Amino acid sequence: MTAILPPRVRRRRRGGSDIGFWISSGFLALVVVAAVLGRFLAPYEADGVDFAAIWSGPSAEHVLGTDQLGRDLLSRLLIGTGETLLGPVLLLVLASIIGVAVGVLAAWRGGWLDTLLARVTDVMFAFPGLLFVVLVIAVFGKGPATAVVALAFAYAPVIAKYTRSLALSEMSKPYIDAYRVQGLGGLAICVRGVVPNLLPPLVGYLVVLFGEALMSLATLSYLGFGAQPPSSEWGLMVQEGQAGIIQGQFLPTLVPGAAIALVVIAVNIAGVRVADRLLAKG
Repeated sequence: MTAILPPRVRRRRRGGSDIGFWISSGFLALVVVAAVLGRFLAPYEADGVDFAAIWSGPSAEHVLGTDQLGRDLLSRLLIGTGETLLGPVLLLVLASIIGVAVGVLAAWRGGWLDTLLARVTDVMFAFPGLLFVVLVIAVFGKGPATAVVALAFAYAPVIAKYTRSLALSEMSKPYIDAYRVQGLGGLAICVRGVVPNLLPPLVGYLVVLFGEALMSLATLSYLGFGAQPPSSEWGLMVQEGQAGIIQGQFLPTLVPGAAIALVVIAVNIAGVRVADRLLAKG
């Protein structure tokens, strides 16, 4: 039996979640500004080497200190924001194009195509996505573009399965029969009616999925399969900075690692609220 909360308690809980949402949204807004204007805001060049300032701690000249080559961590963090955020966006755009097309087609046609989608999705769930990406990179070579494309194909079946479940529910609605009576074909019905009505829940789902995509790309960069030096992508910064841990220099690893964690947490908090609102409108 579900307990009925007093109005005051419900308002308090809603207010607490709103505070978390607005704090997360404000932080993400600052991250987006850094992604767009990072090169103008950074006090130094991202690859500006200064051997006289190797492993420097926080100071007036270097607010967050420097790394093993004397490069300013704040500058590298700001300049690397754009590349760090662009990768997950491109990944999800490509995965969505493939996944939505396959999911809607499988729901519309059914039969062997629907069965094939179910089997492929089951295999992808059973097969570790990161291992699949590593195999693709082993064939086509490492680099940020290969990592994005490989992860897009790893994410596409998951998005397709989610889209299929939404599309099956949407196709049972009366307007589908109305379109058919008007003589519209399957492609026109899907493009004009089904897909637009799927956008609110799909966008909410992709917002939540963004944090996972960012972590996946950062992991590949950390392992040496994604971004390559002298890039200041955050995952690569963590990998390059770990050499300083033995010497007691934690900031080169801690700064980009904390940035990744904070963005993922903020995206999850704000994303869940955005998804709920989109679903409510849908």
